[in-house]
Amino acid sequence: MADEANTAQSGRLHPLSAALQPLFRRHPGSTVQSQAIPFYDLKGYLDIFWLYSTLAMNIRQLRYISAVARHGLNVSAAAESLYTSQPGVSKQIRQLEDELGTQIFERNGRKLTRVTPAGKAIIELANRALIEVDTIREAALEFSDPTLGKLSIAASHTQARYALPSVIKRFVIKYPRVAIQLHQGTPLQIAELAMEGKVDLAIATEALEHFEDLVMLPCYRWHRTVIVPNGHPLCAINPLTLKAVSEHPLATYVFGFTGRSQLDSAFRKHGLEPKLAFTATDADIIKTYVRSGIGVGIIARMAVDDEKDTDLCALDASGLFEPSTSKIGFRRAAFLRGYSYDFIELFAPHLKRELVDTAVQLRTKAAVDPLFVDVDLPVY
Repeated sequence: MADEANTAQSGRLHPLSAALQPLFRRHPGSTVQSQAIPFYDLKGYLDIFWLYSTLAMNIRQLRYISAVARHGLNVSAAAESLYTSQPGVSKQIRQLEDELGTQIFERNGRKLTRVTPAGKAIIELANRALIEVDTIREAALEFSDPTLGKLSIAASHTQARYALPSVIKRFVIKYPRVAIQLHQGTPLQIAELAMEGKVDLAIATEALEHFEDLVMLPCYRWHRTVIVPNGHPLCAINPLTLKAVSEHPLATYVFGFTGRSQLDSAFRKHGLEPKLAFTATDADIIKTYVRSGIGVGIIARMAVDDEKDTDLCALDASGLFEPSTSKIGFRRAAFLRGYSYDFIELFAPHLKRELVDTAVQLRTKAAVDPLFVDVDLPVY
């Protein structure tokens, strides 16, 4: 356990420690019983694992309670996701509760009805422990076979469809034995997947900055384009103005998605109220509805395909809206495989391994931002 000097120096105590004190006191042999665990204290985390071994817990039990909580207390669904039987899951959870001396779940007969207060703290610690177990596996693989493994990436549709294909193609050529898993979602979903350790890398334009435990690195800036069917009245306006755009129904991204907040801010700054007729998360869907005449589209410029979108008139909107910055992020405590560093650099050539490692050591966005003051990010 961290000594008193370290605890006093950190000044920040782990929020779960108080909730778990009753459990620790039931096991007087544990070194965790009398002190809280400081944030970022490695020895504190090791004591968590020491406690698990003292209580004869096993990884399977932790996976079971995590899965049950994740599946809304549906033991059958949890068992199915773990490729095991419902009775086996129930038995292991009971054994864990007996060992801990406290209930993780409340029951009505055989049915689980809710997670107890102690259970919430235990499940959160279990989730953290499971992430660290996976990290240990990744570290072992890095030294036994650095070119074998998997890389999970979460990205928005625009990133997955337009920014990533060439990068992934080059990566697969270099690492043919690394399987790519690509997840799509909203920026918030993407950030949560990274925080929960379900993906290795998260790529998005918004929402990542709200998660302090994610390291977020700027990759490139991008502009917007106004799209309309050929022959639309806006095609004749040069230069294009926000006022002219605001006079038409708009089709664009949903709020909080692909730089949408920048778009809303631009209209507010000029005292204009946009007429939103249609919103979607997918630029290709927006283009489809623009073709149908539902409204004027505003999408990322990279989402315009010069070969396939010849029936649309793409109008430069770089003078109307501030550019947005796409970032790549990962959990601060994550172990990055060598090929993960290579993927990051393929996606953003200025993000060399040394720069990435430097950013990991810095704890806040305010500390990371100066690293990139003199970096000329690509603009699309």
